Amino acid sequence: MAKFTTTIHPPSGFSLGLKELWQYRELFYFFTWRDIKVKYKQTYLGILWALLQPLGMMLIFTFLFSKTWKIDTTPVQYPIFVLAGLILWNLFSASVSHAGESMIKNANIISKIYFPRLIIPCSSILVAFFDFLMGLLIFIVFCIVYQQPVDWSAIIYFPAGIILVLLAAFGTGTFLAALNVKYRDFRYTIPFLLQFLFFASQVIYPLQVVQQTWLKYILAINPVNAAIELFRYPLSGYPIDGNIIMIGTASTFIICFIGVYYFRKTEAFFADLA
Repeated sequence: MAKFTTTIHPPSGFSLGLKELWQYRELFYFFTWRDIKVKYKQTYLGILWALLQPLGMMLIFTFLFSKTWKIDTTPVQYPIFVLAGLILWNLFSASVSHAGESMIKNANIISKIYFPRLIIPCSSILVAFFDFLMGLLIFIVFCIVYQQPVDWSAIIYFPAGIILVLLAAFGTGTFLAALNVKYRDFRYTIPFLLQFLFFASQVIYPLQVVQQTWLKYILAINPVNAAIELFRYPLSGYPIDGNIIMIGTASTFIICFIGVYYFRKTEAFFADLA
């Protein structure tokens, strides 16, 4: 009987390795479903936590900013305005947080068997996307309850905003995941980074309230702002700020390229360092 030898070579150049990812596509389901079950295991409310978290934050921000500081978001009612921003922000935050630590948490698997390492941070993002779908359900219910008009353009702009957030989270998450393998200090910077980006995102305020043009464009580098701008457009009907979208989209693709490039460049050493 003929014997076959499979030799695994490190990537010779920059590539996503899509063909190899497709060959191991079952692992996406395995890792994602495992993490979902672990996340809600032995909890009384289970998956309801994915609904209660954005709902609770929306109530807090609505009380503080619409009643106390009077942020004007007309014609979008403030609870809908802030919930639209929150569900996208939570998708980005959870994706980056989970993906950033995913390689360390799966170190025992990485050191034993071979599979495309990119699957691990990607599956972490899929877990966050599952929670996002629960938040999106709450958002739709609140739009109905508050009788918030939603333009038919939502068919285009809602997915566009979601895709932009996923790409930004993918790039940031893979970059931090690779850094965390070699430099464990970075795992402690992730919460600080996310906290800073939250206040730099137009979640609880519209970016239009920023009077300084230069500051608005600096904030537009945060890709979450462009995603929220797209997502809220069918609600407000106001013209989209093209500069915010262009800057945020360019920032997203740059972050995505840097993150994947660094991950693919260093993944050959993960088994030794994890």
